[in-house]
Amino acid sequence: MTRLLRGAYIVWIVLRYGLDELVLTSFQKPWLRVIARIVSIGRNLNAPRGQRLREALERLGPIFVKFGQVLSTRRDLLPPDIADELARLQDRVPPFSSDIAVATIERAFRKPVGQIFSEFEREPVASASIAQVHFAKLVGRDGTEREVAVKVLRPGMLPVIEKDLSLMRMMAGWVESLSTDGKRLKPREVVAEFDKYLHDELDLVREAASAAQLRRNMAGLDLVLIPEMIWDYCQSDVIVMERMKGIPISQTARLREAGVDLKKLARDGVTIFFTQVFRDGFFHADMHPGNIFVSIDPATFGRYISLDFGIVGTLTEYDKEYLAQNFTAFFRRDYKRVAELHIESGWVPPQTRVDELEAAIRAVCEPYFDRPLKEISLGMVLMRLFQTSRRFHVEIQPQLVLLQKTLLNIEGLGRELDPDLDLWSTAKPFLEKWMADQIGPRKLWEELKNQAPRYAKLLPDLPRLLHDYLQRGARGRDRRELEELLAEQRRTNRLLQAIIYAGIGFALGLIVVQMLIRFQLF
Repeated sequence: MTRLLRGAYIVWIVLRYGLDELVLTSFQKPWLRVIARIVSIGRNLNAPRGQRLREALERLGPIFVKFGQVLSTRRDLLPPDIADELARLQDRVPPFSSDIAVATIERAFRKPVGQIFSEFEREPVASASIAQVHFAKLVGRDGTEREVAVKVLRPGMLPVIEKDLSLMRMMAGWVESLSTDGKRLKPREVVAEFDKYLHDELDLVREAASAAQLRRNMAGLDLVLIPEMIWDYCQSDVIVMERMKGIPISQTARLREAGVDLKKLARDGVTIFFTQVFRDGFFHADMHPGNIFVSIDPATFGRYISLDFGIVGTLTEYDKEYLAQNFTAFFRRDYKRVAELHIESGWVPPQTRVDELEAAIRAVCEPYFDRPLKEISLGMVLMRLFQTSRRFHVEIQPQLVLLQKTLLNIEGLGRELDPDLDLWSTAKPFLEKWMADQIGPRKLWEELKNQAPRYAKLLPDLPRLLHDYLQRGARGRDRRELEELLAEQRRTNRLLQAIIYAGIGFALGLIVVQMLIRFQLF
């Protein structure tokens, strides 16, 4: 009955905000299109469709708001006007009772909150659909007191999530089976992606681990501060971390008054992002202004402060190569290379004609070169490439869409701080360094060093393994065949020895070259 009532409420909201026209008009069944015309009678649908969708999701509650936020990252699936409107969704959720928060903390750590913290602020400083944050003071093992932030999971989330997800799966099945665009939009896959994302967010230890990884990666950069996780007080529904103090990055007037160099701050933000992407392949993927502060402490003045690590992105070496080569080819106007990269990646069907894809990419990208480089949006370039690829039935990888969404956030933030920010001049050194590191003797030497333990263990066993294989294959054959196989084994052994010696000689040669370069003799 509860599910039925919830479903009826969702249908009422869909009709109330005219969302039926977004999907019913593309349904295959004529009678459904007739229903769409009937239910639209007497409603005021003057507001743009994206705005109506956003307002409807806000009425449906926190889970649907979160779904809209996740959906806004899939710009490869959505029209630009809807994606832009969904990106405006914010968690406007009232805080839950501080008594409940205290009870959750005490249940997690099995002791009264007064024995855990010397001070605990019952009034939350931030509240969202998944969790809320309280400030406190914690006495360490050495007796020193430190300020901390306590993030507490909103209670009773799992049953609510499961109910709404089951309804979303049902509605996605309807859309996919009845709508002409259903299979292309892949609604069931989007809901499955949202399911995974939500369940990951419900485990706060996972967020703490991501923060710890980013903190370790960024330790030597001296541009960003990431709170230290206090692992003795981290559970799946409560995590305690170092309290960070600063000015929200959106408050530019306060930053100017404090003496922060906004132009440098804009460049530093781009540097942080591209370092995480092209050096580490592990990036903070929720870098909107609400999650970024700026330190005004004299010891760390002007550094970024990153918060909320529920969403992180990862990139493989192949992903980084794809991005670096695409950006480099784009700024060289080498559209044929961009087309070839799409085909080589396997995301475009192999029968796609390079010249047709090249012409489509040229039509998308060429207008950008009528503008100064500082006005070119790398995020928009990537998004337009994805949209063009969709025409050729490409399957865009989720991690690249997440990166594109984060890149748009970084660009918007950077140009709000410095309207003259030239993103390309900041990004270019990272792309060139990454490309240089992938070729030449240094890369080969690094690969040899990394694989040496594996080969050292494998090579001595190769003759014995080959001998055993040949012997097993020789069973049941006549003597002549056996002699031929053994002769072949001897030839193979000699070849393996030659390969081993050649490999050793090559490695020694590389060492000599490296030494000559180091001592500037070569």
